[in-house]
Amino acid sequence: MGIISWIILGLLAGAIAKILLPGRDPGGLIGTTLIGIAGAFTGGWLSAKILDRPIQNQFFDLPTWGAAIGGSLVLLIAYRLLFGNSRD
Repeated sequence: MGIISWIILGLLAGAIAKILLPGRDPGGLIGTTLIGIAGAFTGGWLSAKILDRPIQNQFFDLPTWGAAIGGSLVLLIAYRLLFGNSRD
């Protein structure tokens, strides 16, 4: 997959992570979207390096989507723990 595909995957993974983890985010919609993109890259990289699973060239690969959504969830939780009270 190219960089544009990872960005699109990250946008969708961020939206899915937001649906799975509702609530107020310190960064709002733009922050959640950026976290989704970073989570997709992080999840894909960790999947390739630690789990020794090569990144597929197909956009609709279920393990790639799982890694992207998982990475987005982890980054979203970490972001809320670090900056959770900034929008009170």
